Formats: sequence, C-alpha cells, structure tokens
Amino acid sequence: MPAFALNPTVAALSAGAALAYAVLAWAHQRLSATQTRGVLAAAWLLHALVLVLSLFETPARFGFAPALSVTAWLVLTVYAVESRLFPQLRARWTLAGLGVVVLALALIFPGSQYPTLRSTWLPLHWALGIASYGLIAAAVVHAWLMQRAEKAMRLGTTLDTAMPLLTLERLTFRFVGAGFVLLSATLLAGWYFSEIFVDHFVWNHKTVFSVLSWATIGVLLLGRWRLGWRGRTAVRTLYLAAGLLLLGYVGSRFVLEVVLHRA
Repeated sequence: MPAFALNPTVAALSAGAALAYAVLAWAHQRLSATQTRGVLAAAWLLHALVLVLSLFETPARFGFAPALSVTAWLVLTVYAVESRLFPQLRARWTLAGLGVVVLALALIFPGSQYPTLRSTWLPLHWALGIASYGLIAAAVVHAWLMQRAEKAMRLGTTLDTAMPLLTLERLTFRFVGAGFVLLSATLLAGWYFSEIFVDHFVWNHKTVFSVLSWATIGVLLLGRWRLGWRGRTAVRTLYLAAGLLLLGYVGSRFVLEVVLHRA
C-alpha cells in the first residue's frame, strides 16, 4: 500500500520525524549539546505521535515495518534515558539513521489491515512481543558498544565516548534478562490464543524462530550464571538470538507482505 493512501496526518508526522532524525544523523558533529538534545527530543516526540495515531487507526493495521518502527522507538527511548545518566554515551548518529530507515519502511510498507480481531486481548500479545523486541534490541546496542570498548582497550586507545566496560556489560545482561521474561510471556500468550482459537499450538515459521531465539537467550543467561560467559562468547550468542527473533515475526511478515504479497 503506497504512502499516499495512508492517513495524511500520520504520513506528515512520519516525514517530519524522519527529517529530524536525518538532520541529527548528518549534522550531529556540528550541533551543540543543547541543539542535539532538542532535535533528538523533537524526532522522538514526532515518532511517538506516529505510533500512537497508528495504533488507533480503524481498521487496525500491523506488519513487519511498523514492528521495526516501534522497536526502534523503544531503543531510542532507552538511549534518551541512559544518555542523561551517562553523558559519555554517544550513539546518536547511528540510532538517528536507524530512525530514518524504519520510518521510511513504515510509510512504504504500512502493514496488513485487521478489520476484526478474534479477541480484545490479542493486542496484548502484540505489545508483549514488540516490547521483547525492543529490550533485546537495546541489549544488542549495548553489546555493540561493549565490543567497541573492548577493541579500544586491546589497541591501547581510549574512547572519549565510551562508558565503563563493566557498566555496559551489566546493562546488556539486564536488558537480556528483561527481554527473556517478556519473550516468555509472549510465547505463553501465543500458546493460550492458539489453544482457544485453533485447539492446538501452531508451529509455523514465526513460532519456530521465536522459540529458537527464546532457547538461545536461555542458554546465554544460563551460561552467564553458571559459567561466567562474557566477552565475545556472550555477544555472539546474543547476536544469534536477536537474529532468530528478527526472523520470527519481522522476517516472516516481510516475506508475506513484500515477496508473496499476502496479508
């Protein structure tokens, strides 16, 4: 469905948020700290308005690109909070570029319409899933920053923008743990709705990849607890889990919506 068929207000706000993100990504080195915070706040707020208005559309609409958009917004929310606590945390241009990409994708691929929902509780399942996406994505961002800090230490250099390595590691595993809890709740909710509406648990691509991701995260947390996993082993396991989770919903919906042109 092309962008011009969308709600004009949503399309205009999406364009405004994408423009603010683009300004931040392109001119972040030339902006003062106050200007950077102002542009980031404007982009974050416009993005939030896009998500809120999209949620109240009738009929309901969802797909892989809106899921990515919500996930990116959650990651930016985490970053906005942490950057106040840790001023040396600077990944604005990377996250701003991500914001531009996901907003553009959501305009081009706004998702499928759901005229009727089989249960008023079904959006809870979606919300839990997207929240788990956001927390795991935040963990991935922190793991990437942790790798940068470790590389700088091995090379004997320092990064002015680096957070303490132990702080990054602690935050990474906190997000992994919280994401694991929400992903567990998502899978339980999916099982519950499957039992109600189709009398058995549905094993499709989304379910298989989500369960594999859940199991991989469980192994990571167990390895951290029992074997003290850290560094490359932990980061690579987290990347694998995040990749499987991405394939679970976003990958499956991408194939259906873009490749097969099916709702």
